Amino acid sequence: KRSAMTFFSDSTSHYSHRVRIVLAEKGVTVDLVESDAAHPPAELADLNPYNSLPTLVDRDLVLYESKVMMEYLDERFPHPQLMPPDPVMRARARLVLFNFEHDLFTHVNTLEHSLGKGSDKSRQEIRDSLSQLTPILTKQKYLMNDEFSMLDVAIAPLLWRLEHYGIELPKLAAPVLKYRERLFSRPAFISALTPTEKA
Repeated sequence: KRSAMTFFSDSTSHYSHRVRIVLAEKGVTVDLVESDAAHPPAELADLNPYNSLPTLVDRDLVLYESKVMMEYLDERFPHPQLMPPDPVMRARARLVLFNFEHDLFTHVNTLEHSLGKGSDKSRQEIRDSLSQLTPILTKQKYLMNDEFSMLDVAIAPLLWRLEHYGIELPKLAAPVLKYRERLFSRPAFISALTPTEKA
């Protein structure tokens, strides 16, 4: 049995990155095991039936889905709170996170794993989805309101990787680019970056 929380993280994965952001925002001390998804550490197979990254181990609890990890950390370490306290607003936030998975991150996964014709279509879909955030970010600092939330955590790793994915936002999306800079200037975001992500 482990006495400390351990996080098995892929240094290039946006899913691992967002969990690292939550850990940093909460100031949680964790044993970080940076790994390569293609060559995961041998002990991971004993912990996670899918032998996948990221994986979070907290004593007898083993979690291997990033959204579950993020919500668990938010409930286990309630300050600062990243999900809304109100059940209705929390449900709305979860729905937006679901939409992100469907409308954005499926295309990110295509870019990560495909060299084919699907890549250009995925870039366009991501560009269009991010551009649609412009009216929201014209009126407020973050996606839910003027407070940093789990929605911002989820999207920040994608915004960090736009150039890597060959995605350029149109000039009309200037509020999204300003929002991106706000996210990147947060101390927790900076401390959550791996050397690979910085490069």
